[in-house]
Amino acid sequence: MTPITEVEGRRLSLSNLDKVLYPATGTTKGEVLHYYAATVAGAILPHLRDRPASFLRYPDGPGGQLFFTKNPPPGTPDWVHTTPVPRSEDQAARQVMVQDLASLMWAANLVVEFHTPQWRADAPETADRMVFDLDPGSPATVVQCCAVALWLRERLAADGLFAYGKTSGSKGLHLLVPLEPTPSAEVSAYAKRLAMEAESALPELALHRMKRALRPGKVFVDFSQNSASKTTATPYTLRARTEPTVSAPVTWDEIEACRNPEDLVFRADGMAARLERHGDLLGPLLAPDRARPLPAGAA
Repeated sequence: MTPITEVEGRRLSLSNLDKVLYPATGTTKGEVLHYYAATVAGAILPHLRDRPASFLRYPDGPGGQLFFTKNPPPGTPDWVHTTPVPRSEDQAARQVMVQDLASLMWAANLVVEFHTPQWRADAPETADRMVFDLDPGSPATVVQCCAVALWLRERLAADGLFAYGKTSGSKGLHLLVPLEPTPSAEVSAYAKRLAMEAESALPELALHRMKRALRPGKVFVDFSQNSASKTTATPYTLRARTEPTVSAPVTWDEIEACRNPEDLVFRADGMAARLERHGDLLGPLLAPDRARPLPAGAA
């Protein structure tokens, strides 16, 4: 029998709780749901709230079928909030918004990675944050990403902008920058300019082009996720990797000290202690007093 539970007055059917989703660690679906409900709900919900969510679904674990969806899945309860979104191919497009614990648990029961854009639903295509996705090409690792991140932090600071880091939950690192509301196209242009500057300043380390032949041993400074149509893994989401790794906020001290890729690998079972020690390291992204405008003429 499928267990029925009540979350904030909403009745939810939670299925296959004993199913092993991560064979490498034996992590079950029930443990995944517990991670979202008991460990990170208070931290992840502010980063999901008021943003249209996209889901990378992996219902049979990372070794099974993976598929990306933006449309509300079939059977979405009528109490789950949805919002219209600009999408050129579908003028009537809508996406889910994960606004509360009940909708978080409904979505987590589908077994998903959470991905969100850099803008809120009430201001489509107007970014309130900027992102750099630092993606290492083997044999480069997150260690080299950290070196690029430190350069970007100083370059952004020169323009009066604050940067905060999180792991991708995969191989790389994300830098997030709180902004005063700015058209996504302008943010994308500025981010591209800084990616090109990083390549010029660190020619043996950084790359602003995606061309695969150029990637080995370098860090691709991916600025493209600032496009209004793109999304980035939401802070604290589990990833569909071999182990239940987390896209986890990190301190600048941790970035500076990173000497081994394992230094910046965080798994679900370690997040409760991290949150108790640090709180939400990305809380400043939600603080209006940390948002800054792009410098004049930046785009």
